[in-house]
Amino acid sequence: MTDIVVLGAGPAGAAVALGLRRQGHGVTLISEWRRFAALEGVSVRVLEALRSAGLHQALTEAALPSQRQVSWNGQHHAQNIEYLLDRPVFDRGLREDLRLAGVELIEGRVLTVQSSANGHRIEIDGRGPLFTPFLVEARGRQAPAIGKGLRGPETVSLLNRWQGAPGDTASAVESLEDGWAWMARRADGQCYWQWTVDVTSAGLPGKAQLLDYCRQRRQGSKLAAEFFAGEAQGDLQLHARSSTAILSPQVCGENWIRVGDAAMAVDPLSGNGIFQSLSSALQAPAVINTLLCKPERAALAQRFHQQRVAQLFLRFARIGRDFYADEQRWPDQPFWQARRNWPDAEVAHAEADFNALRIERAPVLRDGLVDEAEVVITADQPLGIWHVQGVEVAALVRRLRSEPAEQVLAGLTTEQGRMVRSWLLAQGFKP
Repeated sequence: MTDIVVLGAGPAGAAVALGLRRQGHGVTLISEWRRFAALEGVSVRVLEALRSAGLHQALTEAALPSQRQVSWNGQHHAQNIEYLLDRPVFDRGLREDLRLAGVELIEGRVLTVQSSANGHRIEIDGRGPLFTPFLVEARGRQAPAIGKGLRGPETVSLLNRWQGAPGDTASAVESLEDGWAWMARRADGQCYWQWTVDVTSAGLPGKAQLLDYCRQRRQGSKLAAEFFAGEAQGDLQLHARSSTAILSPQVCGENWIRVGDAAMAVDPLSGNGIFQSLSSALQAPAVINTLLCKPERAALAQRFHQQRVAQLFLRFARIGRDFYADEQRWPDQPFWQARRNWPDAEVAHAEADFNALRIERAPVLRDGLVDEAEVVITADQPLGIWHVQGVEVAALVRRLRSEPAEQVLAGLTTEQGRMVRSWLLAQGFKP
């Protein structure tokens, strides 16, 4: 028997485990470690999120800065810097972060999980069963589905990896008639080309011909030909994986929770898959703490996690939709047609209107627990804003409807006043 078991040692599972240890909970993490080399492009924002989650060792040697080329809708630029995350190195750092935090690590394949109101029985290959009163499901897309959730257009990503000649670290992304491709090259000559296509319309050949088919498509790209400079391709390997956007229909119960890609898996287009995975994981320790220590708030805690996961999913999906809509050369091609209209027609960023702000009671995070407070519902934050720079904004908004701004904001510190005024102006407030 162990306090809390986390299944999966990716960034989401590790972040939850570290957060729970900081709260004093005993945590055991079970995972199969990655068995193939992988490279992932991430932004500075992702690195900051990883650091805030406590994953310092994981970032020590794993992130390589890279100049990224972008070719989209016929436009070419090379203004962005992205960081290439060496996942095997990153995963080793994750294990060290977890070990230093006192998380018990079990390397093994989970065979079955039997759950009931009394807890969970976990069968692990080559070991005796493990029992836990609380389970965190963080195995990403490999987590067993629970019912039919919201799904985007069926998508598959085909990753080609090979050994080329040493050179400069670089990355690029380009839109193609029937999908898009991301490519990267490490200084040691490891090369990556990932092609993302529509499952139903791509007309892919059988598995035996797939590698040659990918090679032909890569050779047909002017950007890829220049990027890889016609290098010899030694030890060429192929990994196919689903990249369909999926929202689980249920992400939290009284003695379990789903985080990361197990809760919501989004389109990899933005290059912020880890950030999106962490977005649902960082709130989970407070939700779990509430379920375990304040069972009378169980419904409130579950509502908090469920609503925020769903809202994050829709937000990221709409950002991806708008990026797909920017590619206008092939509007009738199935790949682009399906993705430029999904998940809905709601704008990603609605116009601010101060008079339309609403004040409601909603779940919030307070002192490591889920609690309830008055929040301000805005166009961009439909679940509400509780405070800005430590100042609860519901009371301010209520007073601003009948009192002068100077009077309402008089008691704030200089920094609070600056941040609150900036927030009010962003909500359409006209002093």
